[in-house]
Amino acid sequence: MSRIVVLTGAGVSAESGLGTFRDKGGLWTRYDLSEVATPEGFARNPRLVHDFYNARRANALDASPNAAHVALARLADRYTGGVTLVTQNIDDLHERGGARDVIHMHGEITRALCAVCETRWDAPRVMDPADTCPACGARATRPDIVWFGEMPYHMERIVAAIEAAELFVAIGTSGEVYPAAGFVDIAAASGAETLEINLEPTPVPGRFDRVIAGPATQAVPDWVETLLREV
Repeated sequence: MSRIVVLTGAGVSAESGLGTFRDKGGLWTRYDLSEVATPEGFARNPRLVHDFYNARRANALDASPNAAHVALARLADRYTGGVTLVTQNIDDLHERGGARDVIHMHGEITRALCAVCETRWDAPRVMDPADTCPACGARATRPDIVWFGEMPYHMERIVAAIEAAELFVAIGTSGEVYPAAGFVDIAAASGAETLEINLEPTPVPGRFDRVIAGPATQAVPDWVETLLREV
């Protein structure tokens, strides 16, 4: 049985009503990321940043997992070769779709972080600059999100899993943001087969051994069913 690493991006949650980032009309075309997604922007205007993430948290909490989330949870549960599920998404739709032990490399919108003592806790639906840390009392609470200029979470665990995998699958991700954009190269260098499942193939042809094009809610369940029938 092949060990599998699955990396998911915004395209997996798009059909649940959550916006993508770099597509035409995506979030980063409508906001100045230096103001809402950097430590410097948070220091300048915490109210703006909290308002931005409060809106995103509300959207995520009101969204429902789609067929792609459910199919990936089924794969992780039934595939005996071992599946490591890594996501760039900050929503909890994988978990609500039934997945366990999801690695959130960019943090989680449902979690809060103290910028002073680094304590983490479940975030309220609405966060405010006046909120205090439950551990140290500092008014320095922020979403537990990896911002630009910060190191993604769990990188050692992710890279180790990719290096040990026989199959690496990237689903619904633009392939433009490092370090995640380099995961396929790590997988290929380690001898793994590589597969992309995306609405449209990434701009650089030939990076993956195979490409399945189509909406995630159709392509992912079809791929999972095929894989489970073969084992």
